[in-house]
Amino acid sequence: METAAEWSFDSTSEADTRRLGALLAAQLVPGTVIALNGNLGAGKTRLVQAISTALGVDPAEVNSPTFVLVQEYEGRLPLYHFDTYRLKDTDEFLELGADELLYAEGVCLIEWAEKVSEVLPRDVLQVTITHVSETTRRFEFSGQGPRSTRIITALKTTG
Repeated sequence: METAAEWSFDSTSEADTRRLGALLAAQLVPGTVIALNGNLGAGKTRLVQAISTALGVDPAEVNSPTFVLVQEYEGRLPLYHFDTYRLKDTDEFLELGADELLYAEGVCLIEWAEKVSEVLPRDVLQVTITHVSETTRRFEFSGQGPRSTRIITALKTTG
């Protein structure tokens, strides 16, 4: 039987987003895949920076990998940060070695994940980020599967 969960968080400041990233990072285990979707400037990279920092990565190292397509960071867990914005298709994503990293012993954070959704694992934590106002972003979490459901359940109790 599939499990499913949803939760949303409104961030009104960078401090809120850092707190969300720390709460999320505390729940991450090897093999977690997080799909980040939202318009340009929604806050995908900001959330990645918050998660990375909470995992012990130097924040100066973390930026959007738009042109290199994937960055690897070492923290409490290996972190693989993808930006699929410029990819033509899922074949290009797989040519990056993504299929191996999706099932590796680290955490995958994928910006513009809707572009490669057909090759992502079934148990993926979906995060959709939308502008609510000039200073507010809504982070909507959804998951289907035991890992993503566990993360969302933990976020509901701590967030």
